[in-house]
Amino acid sequence: MQTIYIQSPLLSVFFVLVFSVLVGSFLNVVIFRLPLMMKRSWREQCHEISKIPAANIPTNRFNLIVPRSRCPHCKGQITPIQNIPIFSYLILNGKCANCTADISIRYPVIELVTGILSVIVVWHFGFSWEALAAIIITWILIVISAIDLDEQHIYDDLVLPLLWGGLLISTISPLVEANTLFISPSNAIAGAIAGYLSLWSVYQLFRLLTGKEGMGYGDFKLLAALGACLGWQMLPFIILMAAITGSIVGTISILLKQHRRSTPIPFGPYLSAAGWFAMLWGHDITTLYLNYIN
Repeated sequence: MQTIYIQSPLLSVFFVLVFSVLVGSFLNVVIFRLPLMMKRSWREQCHEISKIPAANIPTNRFNLIVPRSRCPHCKGQITPIQNIPIFSYLILNGKCANCTADISIRYPVIELVTGILSVIVVWHFGFSWEALAAIIITWILIVISAIDLDEQHIYDDLVLPLLWGGLLISTISPLVEANTLFISPSNAIAGAIAGYLSLWSVYQLFRLLTGKEGMGYGDFKLLAALGACLGWQMLPFIILMAAITGSIVGTISILLKQHRRSTPIPFGPYLSAAGWFAMLWGHDITTLYLNYIN
């Protein structure tokens, strides 16, 4: 694959774009269905623990594969032709083929963003194991960000595989040539611990001073996962970039009256964006900064 990339980089990048856009279509399914699956599972567990009869608990099979996708308005089944990433949205003019209800613009946006970010990753790392790991991390961060924006919740089903995956990848780092992504097991473990404790300490201090909760435990776990994937050295960069970006966006939203001061702002998308940026250019930016101050 590396040879093909060297000989035909544009063709290889085009293949990655097409494949990643198709993956983006599946990520839309995950973003929509995973919260419903988790809530359904929680209701069933509460019912089992309490022994209290509960009504309206669905019994039909529901996961990421079945049932087939349907329009949320008219419940009409979406055909394969109507489910082609991006193109179907454009051909249908953003409306359901059955009831002409508006289709959320988020679906083609997620597909396009998935494709573009995946291409950037491959262009940066080339066709390599490093690029494969970075693309998988990218896809998970996209799902985490979208769900956190919708639900203000980061699910363990997403962030824990990212955490354990980072630790697992670090065990094969001695078998891979020196690079900027694969790190040593000790670095990954230190990154996971430091990532969790850094935000957990801020959370506890904020709660002690104000009596309020400033963030959720999902944010701690996400930063721990990023620390496991990228190492503890990247944590200051990620925290600083996420905090600055979140403050700017939050301030603009409040000034434009699109967000109330009392309404919590999900921090997961900013951590994800900062983590992705650090994965590609964090070492270069940190090196430039250290050279500058010295």
